[in-house]
Parts: sequence; C-alpha cells; structure tokens
Amino acid sequence: MSDAISYLARGGIVMIPLVFCSVLGLAIVIEKTFGLRRNKVLIPEIISVIESISSEKDIQLATSICEKNSGPLANIILTSLHNQSLPMDEIKELTEDQGRQEVRTLERGLPTLQTLAGISPLLGLLGTVIGMIKVFNVISTQGAGQASLLAGGISEALITTATGLVIGIPVLVAFDYYTNRAEKYVLDIEKYSTFLLQKIRRINSHENIEALKSFNQK
Repeated sequence: MSDAISYLARGGIVMIPLVFCSVLGLAIVIEKTFGLRRNKVLIPEIISVIESISSEKDIQLATSICEKNSGPLANIILTSLHNQSLPMDEIKELTEDQGRQEVRTLERGLPTLQTLAGISPLLGLLGTVIGMIKVFNVISTQGAGQASLLAGGISEALITTATGLVIGIPVLVAFDYYTNRAEKYVLDIEKYSTFLLQKIRRINSHENIEALKSFNQK
C-alpha cells in the first residue's frame, strides 16, 4: 500500500485525475460486464414465446411473460403487444421509438469509456510536459549537476506517461468490445421485434377475415 502511495506521489498532481479515470473506467467496465450479459438482454423465455406466437391467446401469454421481466427486449416487445390493435404503421413507429430509447440504455456509459480512453494518455502527456519543465527549471537555476533533482522531474514525466497508457489502452479495448457487443444485441432485438410485428400482422389479418365472414353470415 505504501509503495502504491509513494508511486502516485512521484507522479505529481496529474496522477489525481489519472486515478479518477482508472476508477471510473473500472466501474463502467464492471457495470457493462454484468449489464450486457446475453441472457439478461436477450431473455430466452421471451424469445421462446415470441417464436411460438400464433393466436391472440399466445399474445396474452407473451404479454404476461414480458411484464414479469425487465430489459430492452421485454420493453420493446411489450410496446408492440400493448398496441397490437392499432394500425400496423403506428405499431411499427411506436416500437422503433421504444427501440431508440432502449439502445441508449444498452450504450449507457460507453461514450464515457471512449472519452476516458482518449483523455488518459493526454493526461499522461501533460504530466510528462510538467515533469520536463521541472527538469529544465533545475538546469537553469542550479545547473546540470543536480542529479537527484533532475531524476525527480524525469521520474515524474515517465510515471505519468506510463500510467496514462496503462489506463488508456485497456479502456479503449473495453470500449470496442462492449460497443460491438451492444450493436450485436441491437441487431438481435430488431430481428425479434420485426418477427413479432409480422406475427401480429398475420393474427390481425386472420381475425379481420373471420370477423368479415361472421358478418356476411349474419
């Protein structure tokens, strides 16, 4: 512990925002690790009931299952199911609007992760510049013979640079990984929501035909 504190102290004032970046980045990565699990986003029970929908009774069952769950897929499917009596264009528009809201939920934290990946190396570079300024100040005031003072400035410059890169590189990798995962989930959700809309269209068409037949018989 004392070694870590000593290391941070040698890096100078710039180490404070760098530590903040590392803690924030780690928190977002942990949240995305649990929040973007496949079974949590694409709930198997909901997918199964969507694939088996063939009648109004199945729609009621799907609605009940979605109401018991939470998440982007459940919310989007519920939007379609709750508005199934509307014209198909309106159902599609409402579903797409809900989908845009859920995409924001899936991608929450990723822009911050991208910012951290870019700013951490820059903060490290700032620490390098500050450290080198101290080195040149020592040289200008006390000459080049003050090895210990020069070493302190150079050490500060190298520590912040290394720390910035150590933070920035993994955060950038995490950003790319979770962005790709979120995009794949969005495509899967679009597939299942489109599949559901097609089934609703067929069910509504069948009911309209049956209603028309019943009316003609009367």
